[in-house]
Amino acid sequence: MAHKSAWGEIWDFLRVRKKWWLGPIIVMMLLVGTLLIFAQTSALAPFIYAIF
Repeated sequence: MAHKSAWGEIWDFLRVRKKWWLGPIIVMMLLVGTLLIFAQTSALAPFIYAIF
């Protein structure tokens, strides 16, 4: 019995339950999270925080 990764579990949930509208929400959450992590460790932080 092989264990699936978190991405595999999410993909199976979206595919089986036909919840395709969750895809763009998950992608946007990942992009915003990545931007916030980058903003904390960058000299560009004041400029990125000005966007929000």
